[in-house]
Amino acid sequence: MAKHKIKVGIIGGSGLSDPANLIFKYKSEIPQEDARNEFGRPSSALQEGTIAGVDVVLLSRHGPGHKITPTSVNYRANIESLRLAGCTHILASTACGSLSESISRGQLVIPDSFIDRTIHRKGTFYDGTSQNYPGVCHVPMEPAFDPRTSQVLEDAAAKIGAPVRRGGTIVSIEGPRFSSKAESNMFRQWGGHLINMTTCPEVILAKEAGMLYAAVAIATDYDCWRDATDTVCAADVLTVFKKNVGKVTQLLVQAVELLGQEKWDDHIDSLKNVLKTNNVSSH
Repeated sequence: MAKHKIKVGIIGGSGLSDPANLIFKYKSEIPQEDARNEFGRPSSALQEGTIAGVDVVLLSRHGPGHKITPTSVNYRANIESLRLAGCTHILASTACGSLSESISRGQLVIPDSFIDRTIHRKGTFYDGTSQNYPGVCHVPMEPAFDPRTSQVLEDAAAKIGAPVRRGGTIVSIEGPRFSSKAESNMFRQWGGHLINMTTCPEVILAKEAGMLYAAVAIATDYDCWRDATDTVCAADVLTVFKKNVGKVTQLLVQAVELLGQEKWDDHIDSLKNVLKTNNVSSH
């Protein structure tokens, strides 16, 4: 019998804020106020259900009606609410700008690293305010995204016949403004493949909380570096994402089914051990 019961948190980003009727076989709901934790209220209610016998919790990153800005998202409350709900994994969706000619509009990408350009967000649980996260933990961020969970996303894409690129670096900026052209070109020179406003600190906090995190990004635009195309605007981003929301939803559903077919005890325990050994206050 498995030591850890698999439960998957799905964080829906722009254009994927309310797909529960598409995703769940059954569902119930934990209201926002009931999901409040020591870090505050999560962005939305937690919608619970099952996919192929695997328990799933859906959280809308920007809240109902997409009313929460990227900087104003309470990432700590979101991640902690999923941890307290018993999630072992997180699958996140995110709309991104492409920083590469090789990544076109509508392309799905499974990222493997990030460049954090955010400056106003609480980026750690280990700040001395929580008994659940005592001490000082210097969590290693390589690998940034869990490789095995990312592989499941890639396998799921193959199962549904959706072309996907495995690997890529997301530049995560503060927002809510888009980049200047000089910034966009600088991020390309740094090795960025995609740009968004929400990966950080979400991916960092998920790892600190001991959950296996992977993301599927969909390229919706070319930011503003590409002379041959119009510069990015929010309406176009949402239009492209909504055109592909069915494909993203199908991918997530298939990924959850595949996650439930594998054994994860050693992998989960390995991450917990990484956190323990990198907490300098426990030595």
